[in-house]
Amino acid sequence: MTEPLLDRVARYERRFNALFAEYFDTLGRTLDAPSFSRFTPQCLELLRDLSMRGGKRMRVVLLHEAARLVSDGPAEGLDAAALSIELLQTHALVHDDLIDGSATRRGGPTTSYAYRQQFPGHPRTALGLTVLAGDLALALSLRVLLDAGLPDGLGRAMAEVQTRAAADTFVGQIADLERDFAPAALDDEVLHDVADHKSARYSVLAPLYLGLLAAGERPERHEAELRRYARLVGICGQMRDDYLDLFGDAAEMGKPTGTDIREGKHNYTVARLLATVTGSERAVVEKALGDPDCTPETVAAIREIGERGGVADRMRQDMRRYAGEAALVAAGWRPRWREDAVAFFETLPRWSVERNG
Repeated sequence: MTEPLLDRVARYERRFNALFAEYFDTLGRTLDAPSFSRFTPQCLELLRDLSMRGGKRMRVVLLHEAARLVSDGPAEGLDAAALSIELLQTHALVHDDLIDGSATRRGGPTTSYAYRQQFPGHPRTALGLTVLAGDLALALSLRVLLDAGLPDGLGRAMAEVQTRAAADTFVGQIADLERDFAPAALDDEVLHDVADHKSARYSVLAPLYLGLLAAGERPERHEAELRRYARLVGICGQMRDDYLDLFGDAAEMGKPTGTDIREGKHNYTVARLLATVTGSERAVVEKALGDPDCTPETVAAIREIGERGGVADRMRQDMRRYAGEAALVAAGWRPRWREDAVAFFETLPRWSVERNG
């Protein structure tokens, strides 16, 4: 990205982090909970801790840049929409980490791990509190739109976007779990559908819709191209996550590599490994797949197999190809929307694939 674009991204991040902290400060005083309850404030603190460990806030950036496609002036509802987006993300992380059994997220403990540590002799309590924490984040993501005092039409439209995004994400999570029971390596279209439902629709499409709505645009008039752009960016993002899980740097990511191998996930990387390797190398991959006790040495051996067999190179080529297709979709917005915002969406897919952090 150019320096002016990176500058805008950094400003969005700083401003939103201050807004998010203020939101949680207010929430702790205004949420209606029984006066005796100690678990409720603790739940809010865990949600706050996870939420404030966010990265570049790219969903918030997408929201603001979507509004800038139409106008560079103030757009009503952007702050409420940004809070809603990130609260929905917090919900997704809490439940995702619970499903995956992850102990760390963003360099700190997951919500489920924190509860397991607090209630070592009460696993059902720890499980129940984790589920409820994620549910609370989802409810808050909708409530923040209802409490924002937006015009009825805008508030309702934004809440509908987020409700649909949440439902699509749940379906994507179900399909993600179903995918891992496939008897053979899956083709890319199945993996694309999972990536689209599980992440693209709430991480890319919903912010696009919300930003355009805030700016007074009717996003449903451009639904086909917005969905295609979001799907392609989502595919790039999921491919990059799957690539990094085997070929990435654990220290940079803040979590160990090989997690998907140990959990038996039939992701993009695994599908390409199984389609490429044969003989004794394939036996190594198949034996490790789904083995929770798979050692770091075995993961390193599979990584070498993937690099030697060209899997890593093909993954990088595929990511760049889909990023290029997404950029072409965004370039087609020039006759209709503002140049500098279009340039952002044109640049974003390639940057998201090539970035280090």
